[in-house]
Amino acid sequence: MRASLLTILAALSLSLIAPGYAAGAEPTAAGLWQALDKDSGQPTGWFLIRDHDGIYEGLIVRMYMKPGESPEVVCDQCTDDRHDKPWLGLDIIRGMKREGLDYTDGTILDPRYGHIYNAMMTLAPDGQTLVVRGYLGISLLGQNQYWTRLPDSAYSEIDPRFNPNHAIAHKPKGAQKPDNSVRR
Repeated sequence: MRASLLTILAALSLSLIAPGYAAGAEPTAAGLWQALDKDSGQPTGWFLIRDHDGIYEGLIVRMYMKPGESPEVVCDQCTDDRHDKPWLGLDIIRGMKREGLDYTDGTILDPRYGHIYNAMMTLAPDGQTLVVRGYLGISLLGQNQYWTRLPDSAYSEIDPRFNPNHAIAHKPKGAQKPDNSVRR
């Protein structure tokens, strides 16, 4: 009885850990984030930030298009390896290195114009807000975006190609091929 009570309490404790936290660790920027238009307050996009052995990268995983805009837009202004790649799935944040709640030494791409800026990110202590700053030269010459962490349930709303929680689909074993040979 006592062992099962401890197991239940341990499971409950783990379920209360917020997304972006490792047990007993500081929050991390890894996760799913939403950007809002500062004028309208409407979502502009969702971004997935991943940790690749201590280097953080981010890609566009959901786009909110304005009426008349095509969701098939590509980075035709990009001059690097992202040239003519679709915006959906495009890695726009590269090379971020973590220093506590700060992420530095990275770059961010503005796919509308193909411009690549120096970038830094700062995670709020509660792990729920990420300040993403792109800048030229020094960080004073830049602009902030404020991204909000999305709940784990939001992963089900993104394309499975970009969802790190999506199990690799296995081909169903369906019925065996019918035997079309002629029996005599």
